[in-house]
Amino acid sequence: MAERKRPSLSHVDATGRVRMVDVSDKPETRREAVAEGDVHMNAAAVRAIRDRTVAKGDPLQTARLAGIQAAKRTADIIPLCHPLPLTSVEVDLVPRRGGYRIVARVATVGRTGVEMEALVAVSAAALALYDMLKAIDRGIVIGPIQLREKRGGRSGDYRRS
Repeated sequence: MAERKRPSLSHVDATGRVRMVDVSDKPETRREAVAEGDVHMNAAAVRAIRDRTVAKGDPLQTARLAGIQAAKRTADIIPLCHPLPLTSVEVDLVPRRGGYRIVARVATVGRTGVEMEALVAVSAAALALYDMLKAIDRGIVIGPIQLREKRGGRSGDYRRS
């Protein structure tokens, strides 16, 4: 039986030490990513959002701002991410039965992708929703959070099927 070569990990050097990948030789291209995640909550929390009776203010706007801010600060949160000049960040909160779906779209023109920025945006927006609504529902469930699609870069396009 032939020995299968293990895929190399770009963030690990030959001695097993973690490192930040050198992207200097990669061309700058337009890159986009879309991530999504669900936040499930009880009927009282959903009703409070829709009736605009949450004591702390508008949880949807707070979550949207948290997601945008988090996308811009991803390199401060995820140790080996490159700081990127983002050209666009959109965070939408779509009402669903029993909660909301958060969709983050992030774009840049750069040497590395924005998948992590989109995923961090969704995560922070979901956590902000929890924070705004925990007095109404401590049983809020977040997830799954996942990459829906990405465009650009050497590895090409990806779309979750």
